[in-house]
Amino acid sequence: MPLTCVAGLGVSGVAVARVLAGRGEPVVVVEAAEGERQRAAAGELAALGVEVRFGPMELPEGVTRLVTTGWAPHHPLVAAALEAEVEVVGEVELAWRLRPAQAAPWLALTGSNGKTTVVRMLTSMLLAAGHKALAVGNVGVPVVEAVAEPYDVLAVELSSFQLHWSDTLAPRAAALLNLAPDHLDWHGSMEAYAAAKAKIFERAGTVVYNADDPGTARIAAPYPGAVGFTLLAPKADQLGVVEDLLVDRAFVADPVEAAEELATLADVHPLAPHNVANALAAAALARAYGVPAEAVRRGLREFTPDPHRMTHIGRVGEVDYVDDSKATNPHAAAAALSSYPSIVWVAGGQLKGADVDDLVRRAAPRLRGAVLLGADRARIAEALARHAPNVPVVDIAGQDTGAMERVVTEAARLASAGDTVLLSPAGASLDMFANYPARGEAFARAVRGLEVAT
Repeated sequence: MPLTCVAGLGVSGVAVARVLAGRGEPVVVVEAAEGERQRAAAGELAALGVEVRFGPMELPEGVTRLVTTGWAPHHPLVAAALEAEVEVVGEVELAWRLRPAQAAPWLALTGSNGKTTVVRMLTSMLLAAGHKALAVGNVGVPVVEAVAEPYDVLAVELSSFQLHWSDTLAPRAAALLNLAPDHLDWHGSMEAYAAAKAKIFERAGTVVYNADDPGTARIAAPYPGAVGFTLLAPKADQLGVVEDLLVDRAFVADPVEAAEELATLADVHPLAPHNVANALAAAALARAYGVPAEAVRRGLREFTPDPHRMTHIGRVGEVDYVDDSKATNPHAAAAALSSYPSIVWVAGGQLKGADVDDLVRRAAPRLRGAVLLGADRARIAEALARHAPNVPVVDIAGQDTGAMERVVTEAARLASAGDTVLLSPAGASLDMFANYPARGEAFARAVRGLEVAT
């Protein structure tokens, strides 16, 4: 029987090994790190007959398939498999191939930003319509575990990494939310990144795209009957906004002459332009599955935003403090920066090859100060010097556990009544924190400490 190698003991890697072992297939997992968590996972898999090899990431002899959970083509293990003509697939592609007969259809989405918000909004709408639905994929639940369960429909969040290693996915409907430079260190170029995102449309039943985003619209252009979403009044085959209403002119009997009200702006929370776009994207996918308008509205009302996405932490001395730690690229940070009129910006981290000049240029009129931290803070400081030379900037050089306390103290010093201190880093967090939630929690703790001190 063919031997499968699984790359790594992450959440998805363990899930793949568990599922394949349950099917009676021989599996070997390779893992470089041998910490407590990895040893515990190896023990669990050993009980299922799965061999785990710690140490150098080498391709085991006799392997016919490598399953990666998002590793880049230039990783030595993946490169070795490709050179040896071993098939390389992602966890999502494997899940699609392993679907049982009459498996739940997929409503899939990708984009540079907003994916998790949209997939959770979509799931809320599906549940409001009475469907047994689950959010899976990049949102946290491995797809390979969910496909065998008796769901009516799966809401699938896909990253560019997952799409790169997927070639046969055929979702019932698929959405591309937006397209901005991100993960260029992984993909090598903006063109390769966009090509990975575009794969979501190749076999989709219904194509959904952001009509306000030129890159997204260009990718959707070859697909007849594609459905757009826009913050403007919708044309035929679009969802959009008319005064304070979210309106559907795509999934109605006569898109040219008719429209249907789905919700109001008051149903969207937090209310910000990018989040209205998120709601429209989720609604388009839900409508493609036949969800009625009243369930779209109820789903939006019952939706609970994830932490660390424009989360209001508190008000101290007439200054608001907002945690947007999930903004791990400039495009995400731009959405938050456009939502507040007067900002002391907390930014920095790992920019992953992205440029921040356009972000800073657009945000400059709103900035009252900036506090920078993390590995690439100098690049943001340079952009501020070019495009916002009058904005005071504080550089926090330390990367110790107390750095965020100094950040918040300096931000409070720069802020005046009516300002918003906004943690919207525009970069990844791994230079200083375990992940973006840890960064946001450090910010929230520092703000609470500020409240006590004052």
